[in-house]
Parts: sequence; C-alpha cells; structure tokens
Amino acid sequence: MADSEPSSANVHPSATVDPGAVVGESTQIWHHAHVMTGARIGERCVLGQNVFVAGTVQVGDGARIQNNVSLYDGVTLEDDVFVGPSAVFTNVRTPRAFVSRKHAYEPTLVRRGATIGANATVVCGVTLGEHCFVAAGAVVTRDVPPFALVVGAPARHVGWVCRCGERLPLGELVACGSCGERYRIGDACAPA
Repeated sequence: MADSEPSSANVHPSATVDPGAVVGESTQIWHHAHVMTGARIGERCVLGQNVFVAGTVQVGDGARIQNNVSLYDGVTLEDDVFVGPSAVFTNVRTPRAFVSRKHAYEPTLVRRGATIGANATVVCGVTLGEHCFVAAGAVVTRDVPPFALVVGAPARHVGWVCRCGERLPLGELVACGSCGERYRIGDACAPA
C-alpha cells in the first residue's frame, strides 16, 4: 500500500483522501467519499458514494463498501467483506452530544468474507465471524458466529450460509446447493 491516492487507485475528483491515509492498489473511491488521515484501505477495494472512513479504521483487501456507509474509529473490516448500502456502525454504546466518550470507543471486528446487508446496524463491541451473513435491516448487538445467518432486531441466528453466500440446508453434514462445498454443522458450522 502507498500513502494517499496512489496512481493505481481510482479516486473520484469529488472524493477526499487526506494526507497520511493509506490506499491500496486498484482501489476505487467514488463520489463524495472521505478517507481520513491514518485510515488504511486495502487493495482492490470499492468505496461507494458518500462513504466515510475514520482515521483508525482498517479495511482489508477486496472489501466492498456500498453507498452511504460510515466506518467510525474502532471498526476493522478484514479481506473480502461486503457492507451493503446505508449500513450503520457505532463506536460508543451511550453517546451524548455534551459528553466526550472518545475514551469509551469499543472495537468492532468484521472477519474475512462476511456480508452486512443494506440498512443493517452493527452496535460496537462485537465480532462478526468469517463468512457470516447479516440480513438487510438487522440490528447486531452481540457476536455472530462464522457462517451464521442472522436476521431481525435484535439480530437472531436462524441458519447457516455457505462461503458463496447461499443458505445451507439442515443436517449434520450438508452440501451447498449452489457451489457444492460441504459443511459439518452442529453448534457451529465449518467446512468439512
């Protein structure tokens, strides 16, 4: 990665990449996005229109962050994470306009390959497991296991998904109906 707007990144003229931000090769940053000093964006990422990335945020390679998403201090996205349009992240559980709570930021970690649907809310202090799937509009208030499908407000676990994103059938040893990858399911889900 290189500092601030490497020649191989595609940064729209209306976007702002502050000096000291790190943007990886072949990353696309679209209209009115803002990447602050200290932020680290991986290679081959896409930041949609009006995306905000705070200074301590880290985004892995291949991430896709759709329009109108704000990544606040304390948020880390690993490789190949998808964040749907207008998804929301928080970094303080008890905000007040007149009380500084920068000392109370809680980290949020989104593991490799996870998907967060449109208009979902992720409350700070949680970890979203590898390849989990947070449905559109869900409100995540606690950790999500790898490969778990969560829906609703508050988000509840309703099933398992394949690495390709398709919902897995019920059973102990199952195969994805789309890609054929096999999984062992019990209290957790893992490739077989």
